[in-house]
Amino acid sequence: MAVRAGLPRITARVHLDLLQSEDGRRTAAELTRRLKVSPASVSVAVNYLVRHGYVRRERDPQRRRDVYVIDDEAWYRSVVLSARQTLETARAALASAEEVGPDDLVGRRMARTGAFLERISLDLLESADRWRPLLT
Repeated sequence: MAVRAGLPRITARVHLDLLQSEDGRRTAAELTRRLKVSPASVSVAVNYLVRHGYVRRERDPQRRRDVYVIDDEAWYRSVVLSARQTLETARAALASAEEVGPDDLVGRRMARTGAFLERISLDLLESADRWRPLLT
């Protein structure tokens, strides 16, 4: 399902392995060994997951290596990050529409697109905040 939703295959496997781990934690070496993939593949996958808010990186001072953690807030952060990125797109479309002008077909299309994306993004941010307590 994650691959169909747009995640790269190895990234989806790393994410699923973290979700299914008892404590939601794994090192890069553990992920490499468990998934039988290269360390470079794990690095790319983890960087993607960190960048998109699915996973966070913690330092294990005893073993001096990073530990990748998925926690109860991961889905909240991911939804909020995505909604904020869409909101940026919406605002760029609205600015573009204003620049082109309301009498132009492209201007009207950009205004409609911007308004739609802005409303959806704001609704999603409000909804994420409202339902966040379900994660704790």
